[in-house]
Amino acid sequence: MQRKTPNPILSSILVLILVSLACGTAQPTPTSTPEPTVTNSAVPTNTPRPSPTPQPTPTPNLLATQRAEELNAEVQTYFDKGYLATTNGRLKELDDFNYDWAQLGWYNWLPLQESASDFFLSGHFKWDSAFQNSDISGCGFIFSLQENRDHYAVFLDRAKVYFLITDLRLGYSKPVGTTRGTGRVKFAYPAEADFTLIVKGTYAYVLVDGEVVGEYTLAQSRPMLGNLGLTVLSGTNRDYGTRCEMTNLHLWVPNQ
Repeated sequence: MQRKTPNPILSSILVLILVSLACGTAQPTPTSTPEPTVTNSAVPTNTPRPSPTPQPTPTPNLLATQRAEELNAEVQTYFDKGYLATTNGRLKELDDFNYDWAQLGWYNWLPLQESASDFFLSGHFKWDSAFQNSDISGCGFIFSLQENRDHYAVFLDRAKVYFLITDLRLGYSKPVGTTRGTGRVKFAYPAEADFTLIVKGTYAYVLVDGEVVGEYTLAQSRPMLGNLGLTVLSGTNRDYGTRCEMTNLHLWVPNQ
């Protein structure tokens, strides 16, 4: 049974298990080349046509190695900037995620089979709204999810990062303000951006297109170890509501 959570900022919170779907990759369209111009010339002597040169194809192992190098370089970058305490950890790529949600002021989440206190979770977001003047809406991540449904939720809206803390025992959910940075962004529908959430101790960093837009201080009295999830916040009841697509999803957690 889903539970509704009182929320003065949002209307309420709805928990719903979602289904992730694989996304196809568009193939490039070949560009035609012009036909050669015919010119009068002497009849050439027959010469053998050169054999076509085979083109090398990357092997799956090579592709996997290249991808691992890209992800490890991302970890190293965050460590060098002080967002991670170590580079010794485990990387996991996640399935693509697609969902439409049309209930104003509510968000759904899909729990991941992962729990962590320190981590980074990253993906490429595409989102749209059936109503161009919708309320706050977008794709996001859940973290520090407890058995009683206490959690943090972070959404990428077209105008700002919307960072929430939820405590069901007290019956409220409220925004978390930035410690540094503005948390402001600017997109038009349909919107698209890379989004990364990094948590280290009681600090969280939100990166949009590789740039930190906000640093946040988390509650020291709350347990940080908890489940992670993917989430969608609806800004309208119209038609499909808010449409969210997440690709290139990957998670890093430090080794224990």
